[in-house]
Amino acid sequence: MLAAATVGDNPPTATTLHAKGPRMPNSTVARPAVPHAAIEGPSRSNRLENRIAAVFGAGSSAPGWGNGKAAAVAYARAGARVVCIDRNLETAAETAEIIKSENASASALACDVGSDDDVVTTIATIQRDLGPIDILHNNVGIAVMGGPVELDEADWKRVLDINLTGIFRTTKHVLPQMIDAGRGVITNISSIAAIRHTGYPYASYYASKAAINQFTVGLAIDHARQGIRANVIMPGLIDTPLIYQQISGEYASVDDMVAARNQACPSGIMGTAWDIANAAVFLASDEARYISGVCLPVDGGLSTVANS
Repeated sequence: MLAAATVGDNPPTATTLHAKGPRMPNSTVARPAVPHAAIEGPSRSNRLENRIAAVFGAGSSAPGWGNGKAAAVAYARAGARVVCIDRNLETAAETAEIIKSENASASALACDVGSDDDVVTTIATIQRDLGPIDILHNNVGIAVMGGPVELDEADWKRVLDINLTGIFRTTKHVLPQMIDAGRGVITNISSIAAIRHTGYPYASYYASKAAINQFTVGLAIDHARQGIRANVIMPGLIDTPLIYQQISGEYASVDDMVAARNQACPSGIMGTAWDIANAAVFLASDEARYISGVCLPVDGGLSTVANS
C-alpha cells in the first residue's frame, strides 16, 4: 500500500475481539495465496466505459485481495481505463497485470503521496498519456498506537500527513482537470473508526479518518455545480491480507482472529475487498449521479451496533 499498509481498510475493532490466553508474537502471519481465478468479484459491464480511473493504493501488502487492488480490478471490469498507483511499483504492476490478463486497460505508476512532487508528476503523467482523470480513488493510510500522552508529535504529524494530507495532495492536483472537464468522481476510503471508537488508543488515526470524512463532504458541496461528486467509503471488518500481517498478532492464533472478527459482525462473517470495490464502482457510475457528500459504511451493519 502507499506509504504503509492501509490500516484504514480494515480497522481493528473493539478489544472484546481479542482472544483470551497468550497472544501470538507481533510478526507477520501470511495467509496462503488465493489464486486469482478462484476469486469471482464483479462481472464485466460498460458502466464506466472509457473513463480514466486513478487508484492510489492499488497494490496489496501480501498475496490476496486488498481493498485498493480489488477496486482497481472492479473499475477495469466496469470498462474504465485504470492507472494502478502505489509507492511500491511492483505491487501496482501486479494489479495492472491482472487487469490486462482480463483483456482490460491498465498501467502502473509509483508514487508516494507523502511527496507533493511525486503526486504532481504522477497526475501530469496520467493526463499526458491518457487524458484528464474521471475517477480519483484514494486508498491510503497508516496507524500508530498511542493517545495524546503516549504519542509523540512527530508520529502525530506523520499519520495526519499520510492519511489526510495525502488525500489533499491528490485532490489538489486532480481537481483542476475535473473542473475544466465539468465532471469527475472522487472516492476516499476512510474507516468506521472515523465515526466510532474501535477499542484501540490511536488518537491520530481517529482524527485523520474523521477529517477525511468532513474534507470530502466539503469538497462535494463546494464543487457540486461544477459536475464533481465526492463520497467516502468507510470499511468495517474486511477479510484482506492486511489483517493476517498486522492484526493477527493480537490473537492466540489466526483461526482465533478470524473467528473473533466474524463473530463481531452482525452477519457472522467479515466482508471482503470486493464489497468495498463494488461500492466504489457504484459510486463512480451514472447510477449514483445524485449521490454526493455521503460517508457510506460498508460494514454489514457493524457501525449501528453499540460499542461493548
